[in-house]
Amino acid sequence: MYEHDPHPLSDAMRARVLEELQRIEREHDVTVLYACESGSRAWGFASPDSDYDVRFIYVHRAEWYLRVDEPRDVIERPLSDELDVSGWELRKALRLLRGANPSLLEWLGSPLVYRADAQAREQLTALGQAFYSPRAVRHHYLSMARKNLRGYLLGDTVRLKKYLYVIRPLLAVRWIDRGLGMPPTAFTTLFDRTVEEPPLREAIERLLVRKRRAGEAQHGPRDDVLHQFIESELMRAEAVEVARGERGDSAALDRFLRETVWRCQGG
Repeated sequence: MYEHDPHPLSDAMRARVLEELQRIEREHDVTVLYACESGSRAWGFASPDSDYDVRFIYVHRAEWYLRVDEPRDVIERPLSDELDVSGWELRKALRLLRGANPSLLEWLGSPLVYRADAQAREQLTALGQAFYSPRAVRHHYLSMARKNLRGYLLGDTVRLKKYLYVIRPLLAVRWIDRGLGMPPTAFTTLFDRTVEEPPLREAIERLLVRKRRAGEAQHGPRDDVLHQFIESELMRAEAVEVARGERGDSAALDRFLRETVWRCQGG
């Protein structure tokens, strides 16, 4: 199944997530605007025992915004067996969007969407493009690659999943450096557009097969082809300077927030 569909999601799990989102709406008196899968399942290389990482954006009723003290702007469910659910309030999400937050941009590009208010999704996507910063997003991915390399891949035996947590951000940096825009969430798209070297393609494809079939904790010997790519690509990427670029107009975020809060008053 994994070889044909890098983003498998059963009907039973989708129904379970939708039920949980409805429960959150009732308990917190909010409206979920957008909910998706994030992490390895959205990227397309989940292991059989990977969690389901559900992330969502929600909006409160107007009264919630009219108070002196700003309330908590995150909803989190304790991890229950394989289901991890958490969401950001819309104002918080828009503040992060203004800073080109890569995690939020990945949510909006997820190939696994559980629920979406069509109007909100379209506007959030447009705002994501308006506030996208190659410099900020590139810095995030490059830092992620360095951190995971230092933390997990310097021994003779390595945790196999961590290769992808270095390779994926390095390919995202390649994508940005080639002027292709915001890197896609789906790894297959990223891989197909940025990896031309036959030995590297073969090594990554072998790794993907092992990752999709093995448990999250599986270890194995270091791969010389992958390590050579990581070292050379880090050296290349660190020598590149990226201009700051222009940013979007914050007034557009304010308008979207006001319009969405009023539009969702009916629940």
